[in-house]
Amino acid sequence: MLKWPHSKTQRRKPRLPEGIRIYAISDIHGCADLLQQMFIVIDRDLTTIGSRRPIHVFLGDYIDRGPDSCRTIELLIERGRRHESVFLKGNHEAFLAGVLQDPSQLDQWKQFGGLQTLTSYGLRPSLNPDAAEQTELVQQLAMKIPSYQHQFFESLRLRFVCGDFFFVHAGVKPGVPLAQQQEQDMLWIREEFLQSERQFGKYIVHGHTPVQEPDIRPNRVNIDTGAYATGNLTLLTIQGDSLLAL
Repeated sequence: MLKWPHSKTQRRKPRLPEGIRIYAISDIHGCADLLQQMFIVIDRDLTTIGSRRPIHVFLGDYIDRGPDSCRTIELLIERGRRHESVFLKGNHEAFLAGVLQDPSQLDQWKQFGGLQTLTSYGLRPSLNPDAAEQTELVQQLAMKIPSYQHQFFESLRLRFVCGDFFFVHAGVKPGVPLAQQQEQDMLWIREEFLQSERQFGKYIVHGHTPVQEPDIRPNRVNIDTGAYATGNLTLLTIQGDSLLAL
């Protein structure tokens, strides 16, 4: 069980509304096998939930870097059909949208693990595709992605609020009210947010910046444990004012 760190400025622990249990996962990055293992863990836990309302919250970065982005999206869509689920957008999903609109971004996408995503959809890109191949690859990718997956990507949300908790991919800009946060910051922010010790109005649950183990602070918790590199995908369970990370 994670323990809340001591804070002089935090008057009470953040709480979820009574009767709700949240399962949060971030930065899957194409690690479909790890995601399936976590679903087994959640399904076991659901047998203990009684009359409580379970909500799955996925914090973005479902694709790139890892071996099976396509199957990861399939698993998430299927999960969402059977369980109340919230799917947030990560910077990698935003980058994919940009590549589909502008194939010249594919060269930069490679640095984000985009070639692994192309491969997962059955494409075979060269290591250094020229402009013509980039355009062809992106056109093929747009056709390879099923329409229902396109709809999934287009429906991703930027934030989710429940009780005292604010779920977002990367974080929030300090000093800006939560209702006025900009997409760029919610998807990409790092140091300015990570180094801030201020209270944000809600307790922030985020990923985006890999850590060795879940990093719980008085104002936020980071649950990105670098699954594609470490083999460790973290599941955060929240109920009342308690957190449990696996």
